[in-house]
Amino acid sequence: MTAFEATATTPADAVTASDADPFIARVKEYADTVLRPAALRTDRGGVSAEQVSGLARLGLLNHTAPAQFGGAAIGRAGDRRLHEIIAGACFNTWLVWAQHAPMVARLALSWQDGADLSDPARDALSGRVLLGAAISDVRRFPHAFIEATRTESGWTFSGTISWVSGWGLNTVLVVAAVEPATETVVTAFVPVGERVRATHLDLAAVGGSRTERVTLDAVPVPDTAVILTQSLADWRTEDLGTARDTRPQFFGLAASVLDELDAADHPGARRVAGVWRPRLDTLRAEAYGLADEARTSGDPRHRLAERVATKAAVGEALTAITRALVVARSGRGIALDDTAQLHARSALFLLVQGQNADVRDAQLAGLAR
Repeated sequence: MTAFEATATTPADAVTASDADPFIARVKEYADTVLRPAALRTDRGGVSAEQVSGLARLGLLNHTAPAQFGGAAIGRAGDRRLHEIIAGACFNTWLVWAQHAPMVARLALSWQDGADLSDPARDALSGRVLLGAAISDVRRFPHAFIEATRTESGWTFSGTISWVSGWGLNTVLVVAAVEPATETVVTAFVPVGERVRATHLDLAAVGGSRTERVTLDAVPVPDTAVILTQSLADWRTEDLGTARDTRPQFFGLAASVLDELDAADHPGARRVAGVWRPRLDTLRAEAYGLADEARTSGDPRHRLAERVATKAAVGEALTAITRALVVARSGRGIALDDTAQLHARSALFLLVQGQNADVRDAQLAGLAR
């Protein structure tokens, strides 16, 4: 925690106070001057290796890693602020980066707890690789999942991953597979090789995120590549927060849309921003506060209904303000060279990212009222 964050009275205030951190200030300048002006091109042409190199030079591939690995040891509030900044500047770049960054944070915690680190783990903590993530298919067990089969020296992983972002930019995936007989979840590093094949996905949103459907054909996974094994029940309990909490990307995108509404010529657009900005500020404070309460309590089910309801409310707010921006821009708002349609499609993606049955039920219940 920085000195700026320590003086904050709420989790949301701590996130805002993080702007005073020199590391975060450098990232914000890069986001505003490099990522944001290129966001429309990136959506159509894809996140490039040069952009990933730019993130690496800033230290964003290992910003949560300890100084021993060359990291900036950014804490929870600062990490949230970075996600807000990057998601608001270029949502496609954010999605590629966001598959990687949380795993580095997890590896850092494991190292601090005394865990031995594999070579891929050290490469990730040192910011030398961009990881791809394939975790969420565990939610679909037993209907569809990556299957883990035990061997003498490790495991084999087989099945089709629903989606992997950053394809072609990452050389290593982090995959969560399930051994059906024991309902054990095995999370491991899987190098991209000849037994790992991708199929193109035509996505209406995040089209520049290099998101592919990836098939694993009995890929050997040695025990040394395993990051974690846990019961399916424990995995699902841990996943409660991931799916039910409102993440910073919602508020980063919302801030960009509100700023564009404020800059619009039409006074009605500025009135929309005036109405929704304080509402979203309140939801941001509620979301971060509830998430931190749950973390402190140690109970993933802490105030679960309120957390889900907050996420649904933020999704509705985000779709409302992106619609307003399209309306304010009139016909040009749906042209591919206008940010209004880009933001609207990004908001639709957020409605389904990390969605589970509880979140979907809350979303639909809200829309039915």
